Amino acid sequence: MLNHAFTLAASSRTTTPVMLIELEYDGLIGYGEASLPPYLGESAETVARFLSRLQLNQFNPIHLEKILDYVDGVAPGNCAAKASVDIALHDLLGKMMNTPWHSVWKYDPAKAPSTSFTIGLDNIAVVRQKVKEAAAYKILKVKLGRDNDREMIETIRSMTDVPLCVDVNQGWSDRKQALDLIFWLKEQGVVFVEQPMPKTAVDDMAWLTQHSPLPTIADEALQRLDDVKKVHGVYSGINIKLMKCTGLYEAHKMLSLAKALDLKVMVGCMTETSCAISAAAQLSPAADWADLDGNLLIANDPFEGVQVIDGKIVLNNHPGIGVKPRC
Repeated sequence: MLNHAFTLAASSRTTTPVMLIELEYDGLIGYGEASLPPYLGESAETVARFLSRLQLNQFNPIHLEKILDYVDGVAPGNCAAKASVDIALHDLLGKMMNTPWHSVWKYDPAKAPSTSFTIGLDNIAVVRQKVKEAAAYKILKVKLGRDNDREMIETIRSMTDVPLCVDVNQGWSDRKQALDLIFWLKEQGVVFVEQPMPKTAVDDMAWLTQHSPLPTIADEALQRLDDVKKVHGVYSGINIKLMKCTGLYEAHKMLSLAKALDLKVMVGCMTETSCAISAAAQLSPAADWADLDGNLLIANDPFEGVQVIDGKIVLNNHPGIGVKPRC
C-alpha cells in the first residue's frame, strides 16, 4: 500500500500488488519478489501460473547461469515472475557463499549514490506536502508529462534547491516544444530527463538527444539486454529495472554493456518492498544514478534491508541481497 497516490502522465494508483517467494536449499532460504504494476501486464495469477511450471529441484543453486537460462526458456515474457526467481536465487547463493552480492561483483559500497525520491503528479497542496516529507533527500525525481509541468517545477523550486531529475513517462509529443522545456529545466537545476517522448518516436527522440543540454534516459524504450544496443545513439543513458529485465543476472550484463557503449546508467525500481530494492541496490555502486525509493513509498514493507541515511544508499554486509523478514 502506497503512502500517497502514485500518479504518472497517463495513470494513477494507490496500491501495487507483489508476489513474494522463497527458495530453500540445505537449510538456507533465499527471498525473491515480483512487483506487478499494471503496465507490466502481469498479475499474481500469471506469476503463480509461471512459477508452477518450474522444476528447480533438478538443479544445484551454484549453477546460476544454467538455472536462469532454464527459467527464461520456460515461457516468453513473465519478466517480473522470472525476476522473483532470479532475486531469490541470488539471495540463496550469496548466503551459501556468505557474501553480499556487491562484494561478489567487487563493487565498493562507499560508492553507492544518493537515491532520488519521487514526487508524483498531484495537486499543488499535495505536491508541497510531498516535498516537505522528502526533506532528507539530496535529489528529487519529479513526474511530468501533463499540462502543468512548469507549475510542478516552480512549486518544488519555491521550497527546495536540491537537484532535480524529471520523468516524463512518454508524455511529450512535440520534439521542439520538448527541447524548449528541457532548456528551461536545465536552468531550474534539473540534471537529466527520463523518457521524454513515446518509445516509438525513435527519430524524434534521437534528434532531441542530439540537441538536448541534459542527458536523456530510456525507460519505457528499454527492457532487456538486447534493447541496450537499440537505444544507443537514441538516448544518453538507460534505466535498468529488475522487474523488466528478469533480475540481477541480466541487469548486471546490461550495466556492463551500457558502460562499454558510454551510456549513462540509472538503477531504478517499481514500487517494491525492501526485498527487490535491496537486490537492485547491490548494483548501485557501479551506476551513475539510483532511483531506489520504491520501499520508501509504501506503508507495509515486510523486509528490512538496504537503508537510506541522509539521502544516501547504505549497503549492509548481510550475505546475499542483504534482507531479513520483519517477522
